[in-house]
Amino acid sequence: MGKRILIVDDAAFMRMMIKNILIKNGYEICGEAENGQTAIELYKELKPDLITMDITMPEMNGIEVVKAIRAFDPGANIIMCSAMGQQAMVMEAIQAGAKDFIVKPFQQDRILQAIGRVLARAG
Repeated sequence: MGKRILIVDDAAFMRMMIKNILIKNGYEICGEAENGQTAIELYKELKPDLITMDITMPEMNGIEVVKAIRAFDPGANIIMCSAMGQQAMVMEAIQAGAKDFIVKPFQQDRILQAIGRVLARAG
């Protein structure tokens, strides 16, 4: 069975894009969230192996969500997804506990590399 991944992005087409890439490469999508509050609830409920997390979302931004999830589970594997030009926010996310980041527009190889690397480190 593939590793279980939770996709968090407020844009449905972004979630679909990531989901298609991951399913095609043997990962299982255990859930999707369109905002930070739902992401936290789903993380606690589903306990995924990894989360892809958008930075800019309504209600709570990705950095706030990373902090909340890491407070609940310090070992959580989170990869941030950011648009070009959000380097300062990416650094803040890494400091908050994100393990890696991928830049939009996504390249399939970069997504798979980041996920593979983070999951390998997690054991």
